[in-house]
Amino acid sequence: MSMPPGSQQPAAMVVPAFFVKQRITLMVNRYEIRAANPDGSEGHLLALAEQKRMKLKEEVVFFADEAKSRRVFSFKARQRLDVHAEHDVIDEYGAVIGTFSKQFGASLIRSTWNLSAPGLEAVGRERRPVIAVLRRVWTLLPYVGDVWVPFVFHFDFLDSVTGAPVLVSERRKAVRDRYAVTVPDPRLDFRVAACMAVALDALQSR
Repeated sequence: MSMPPGSQQPAAMVVPAFFVKQRITLMVNRYEIRAANPDGSEGHLLALAEQKRMKLKEEVVFFADEAKSRRVFSFKARQRLDVHAEHDVIDEYGAVIGTFSKQFGASLIRSTWNLSAPGLEAVGRERRPVIAVLRRVWTLLPYVGDVWVPFVFHFDFLDSVTGAPVLVSERRKAVRDRYAVTVPDPRLDFRVAACMAVALDALQSR
């Protein structure tokens, strides 16, 4: 059961704010995870994520640097080719440190995710229901739906017990997807938060 923020020890790795930037290549989607400086600008690289396409099981691996010299954490689907499957967040030693999954029924109208970590259960939803509906209509249009989505959408994850904010992802207007992520709950490990933030882009249209 979740407990109110502050009633438990902070997670092993806490980063209260960071940015996620997408880079697209031919066979791999890459995401830069960068720290947020006190003035709100982008700081140093925290991790580099790679999503290889055409895999039977969805997996995104996070590396410590651009050279990919060290694999530090990842997330992977438990079932094949199913975005609604449970996804495990795995540390560099192979231990599961969190999970997330998409709620199928609720997501037909408004994307909804379950997020779990030690001592914490949260539900994340698109902030504006009207934009959620418009986005779905847009993706059905011929020629444009798969090319560009002109709507800026945000996600708010709230503690399932207290209703307090746990994670907030806000999409910024840019040619490539770019997100500002804040983590007001120190119980949420950065690695779990980063995986969830990347999944909101990498798996959103599946």
